[in-house]
Amino acid sequence: MTDPRPLRIGVDIGGTFTDMAILDDNGIVAVGKALTTHREPAAAVEQVLRQTLADNRLDPAGITTVVHGTTLVTNALIERRGARTALLTTEGFRDVVEMGREHRYELYDLGLELPRPLVPRHLRFGVPERMRADGSVLTPLDVDAVRRLGVELVAAGVEAVAVCFLHSHTNGEHERQAREVLAEVAPQLRVALSCEVNPEIREYERSSTTLANVYVQQLVETYLADLRERLHRCGVRTDPLIMLSNGGVAALETARRFPIRMLESGPAGGALGAVAFGRTAQRPDQLAFDMGGTTAKLCVVERDRPLITHTFEVDRVYRLRAGSGLPVRAPVIDMIEIGTGGGSIARVDPLGLITVGPDSAGSEPGPVCYGRGGTRCTVTDADVVLGYLDPARFLGGEMHLDAAASEAAIKEQIADPLGVSVVEAAWGVHTTANENMANAARVHAIERGQDPARLPVFVSGGNGPLHGPGVARALGAPSMVAPPAAGVLSALGFLSAPMSIDIVRSRHALLGDLDLDEAAALFAEMAREGTDVLVGSGLSEVDVTCERALEMRFVGQGSEIEVPVPPLEVPDWRGEVLASFRAQYAQRFGTVAPTGVEPELLTWRVTASGPSPSGRLGFDSTSDGSEALLGHREAYFADGYAATAVYDRYRLRAGTVLEGPALVEEREATLLVPPGAKCTVEADSSIFVEFTAGGSR
Repeated sequence: MTDPRPLRIGVDIGGTFTDMAILDDNGIVAVGKALTTHREPAAAVEQVLRQTLADNRLDPAGITTVVHGTTLVTNALIERRGARTALLTTEGFRDVVEMGREHRYELYDLGLELPRPLVPRHLRFGVPERMRADGSVLTPLDVDAVRRLGVELVAAGVEAVAVCFLHSHTNGEHERQAREVLAEVAPQLRVALSCEVNPEIREYERSSTTLANVYVQQLVETYLADLRERLHRCGVRTDPLIMLSNGGVAALETARRFPIRMLESGPAGGALGAVAFGRTAQRPDQLAFDMGGTTAKLCVVERDRPLITHTFEVDRVYRLRAGSGLPVRAPVIDMIEIGTGGGSIARVDPLGLITVGPDSAGSEPGPVCYGRGGTRCTVTDADVVLGYLDPARFLGGEMHLDAAASEAAIKEQIADPLGVSVVEAAWGVHTTANENMANAARVHAIERGQDPARLPVFVSGGNGPLHGPGVARALGAPSMVAPPAAGVLSALGFLSAPMSIDIVRSRHALLGDLDLDEAAALFAEMAREGTDVLVGSGLSEVDVTCERALEMRFVGQGSEIEVPVPPLEVPDWRGEVLASFRAQYAQRFGTVAPTGVEPELLTWRVTASGPSPSGRLGFDSTSDGSEALLGHREAYFADGYAATAVYDRYRLRAGTVLEGPALVEEREATLLVPPGAKCTVEADSSIFVEFTAGGSR
């Protein structure tokens, strides 16, 4: 029954499915997928782990690593399911989180809805104290005022407190004093300090980030404890590592202390998988496209790294409108997320146009074809009608799809109102979803100085291989890559992530006036802090490497760009940094950087990382390829139905070449190869799809 091989497990909780991937030293051993249990997310993890181990006769004693990612933090902030939280700030500044930047993100919308702060005004308190911008004390902290507030907050039922004083990113002494006082009079309160959570300039973003961190802390701690207990009950002897939004993993203690860094931990896996497979195949630049049941995520991979941003917005009033959400300052893989997934609901709008999403049927009740009570037609229902999904083989046959119910729903809700056939309505839903995602990808890539037409599209997620060809063709991309186990690639990508932590400081200086000895001391202090965190998580100090970066701008500008910097020991360090800044500026804005204006430094960053895990992410086919063809079925393309070859993904050997139209099925996903396209199975088990001009989408 048992298998002594050392095993590594990645598990990702999504909006519709909870995905699992299990690896040994030779590659993929097993994958699993179960419907997400939203009320008890860890229950689905336990369920899919037990089932996958049993089905594949694997011994839990062999599990050496579990890496977990989740959208729990994002969902808690959107749904406002956090603790009753208060804010202590400098006297006169309690309305910073409501005033924001006094920016109208939609200039002509008379009914403009602004982001709603996590803390209502009656729980925001100004405290007599004041630090100057240089970190010197102007007004000492009124300790008695903090003591009185602590007693009052407990009496009011407050569970958590964010402390964000003016200029504490330069000197956090008053915040630390406030925490000590609160610990004396109200030890039951959870307290987060902005000088620890986000020691950067800009009061609004720093306050918002600190509030979000402490707001979800209790929820995250409870969840992680439940997850740990359930894994131990399954026989897992090690604590799980937690996927962070920056593409690294961390120990439980780091995740408990800074839950805000888990904000986009789930979606990070798809981008990491793209990097891992791209590095093997020498494709350093790609567009990673992940489409699940609820959302689609798109990310630019540049020189074998996903782009990183340090500003993220949660709970946007308008999904694609910057400024309409709560700002969070934390390192996050830079991706755009849109409400288009397999469960996205399709409808006809008042103008007689088909629209898709952003609302989703999720896993409860799910698409109509799931037979779980869903009544509104979705993208998955359209794909069933078009013949892309086999109702009898969905999830390897574990879940039967009701094609007749999908047809009836599309007829009633789309086809009849538009006066078209059911298949034309389904094709309209499918292509509308593709165009929505392609438009978002195009804008995202161009804003980052990339031409989407030159980037191969790397697809993942349960619906990525099915809709990726349409997205790639709409972008004009030359090719597409579908990795093995694409339906659980986020979980697979987690297992390629190193342990990592980002350390940040804000120190203003003109590049020309910078004291290099002071710069070296600051970078060394930050590197020491990051190294200590990783050593405390179990790494050896000799395995830790540190990368440095600066956020810079020209004097007079209001925003910065991140610039990688060389070690301070290199000759003409300032000249190297200036050249790097000008190159980044030209790529980002598409214009030559101005001359005669001095650059300045605002934020200093150090990323401390351990070694990347070794091991292959693909799988080996034991077949000679002769049994890969399962048969043919009718599938719809732009010109009508066509007899389409259906292949078993697990029986395709490396080097196999297929011509479209074709459908390549594996347990968690189906790859659509459109007419006029050609695909090749590569050595790493990926399928490389090349498009020809004029081929059907």
